[in-house]
Amino acid sequence: MDDVAPPFGSFMEAMPHWAFIIIHSILVLLGFWLARKTKNNGFLLFVVAELSYITYHAGLTHFLFAHIVAEVCDASSLVVIALGFSKRISPAPLVPGAAQHR
Repeated sequence: MDDVAPPFGSFMEAMPHWAFIIIHSILVLLGFWLARKTKNNGFLLFVVAELSYITYHAGLTHFLFAHIVAEVCDASSLVVIALGFSKRISPAPLVPGAAQHR
């Protein structure tokens, strides 16, 4: 049974935790920038997700805990961002008796 190939991605174990902390920190900055640029707080949930991953790489939490927290935050951020964009796209309300410009 020694001929079993390692699972795909096992080469990532060679990367030190500080490299992942740098990657997730850059994504935190990107999330803050997008939240400010779009005025959509859904990106702040993305920031929380990235901070959750950082807690694992810093040795503060277990991987599965950090991962499930991040997944819930990512899914929530998608919903909040989509709802924010749908509000911008909705047509202007019709006002009775007013001239409608289209």
